[in-house]
Amino acid sequence: MTTPSRRDRLRPVELLGISAIVAVFTGLVVLLATRELQLAAIFLGIAFIVVVVVLAMLQLASTSDQDDNDMLGGHRTPGEGDGNDFH
Repeated sequence: MTTPSRRDRLRPVELLGISAIVAVFTGLVVLLATRELQLAAIFLGIAFIVVVVVLAMLQLASTSDQDDNDMLGGHRTPGEGDGNDFH
């Protein structure tokens, strides 16, 4: 098994950073619109959680064929046949 690349290791940090930016923006909009700090904090927390869940689900939905092949224990690339394929 190979070690994950630097990009693979930093991907969760990227997701959390994007979520934090969207949450802070949402909190600021609510704060400027209502002038209530408690309501802005609530919306900031909700926005953070919602964005984290949505980004995680999108990342799970966009796995490549190579990732699926590796998880199943296969080493062939998709479309590579051994001549025993039935159509």
